Amino acid sequence: MRALSVRAERQVLRLRTRLGRRTTTRYLNALAVALQARGWRFTKLYRPKEFPTPLPMLWVHAGIAKEVGIVVSVRATPGGTWGYYEALRGRQGYLWPCGDAKSAAEQIDLLLKHQMFPGTW
Repeated sequence: MRALSVRAERQVLRLRTRLGRRTTTRYLNALAVALQARGWRFTKLYRPKEFPTPLPMLWVHAGIAKEVGIVVSVRATPGGTWGYYEALRGRQGYLWPCGDAKSAAEQIDLLLKHQMFPGTW
């Protein structure tokens, strides 16, 4: 019975994520503002006509060094909340809860600095 409820919860979260495009876009916009204040560049991959992806994403990179970057998405989480995720890792790539874009930007800043300077961490 538990396995059935876990599968049902996953399906509900997946559905909330797909139907919550406005919510995800709002959270990604807030994150973009917080990341821009820290000096990071980004590309918004959620304009339907230009990037017809089912899941809105934000590509954050270091400007000239585009090989250093992370693609962030927003997904529904249990309890009616939302979270920032590293898109390539799916649900295992949880970064930070939505609603606190400044702290999420700090977390992403640390991850990207580690990618840029791996020997210093």
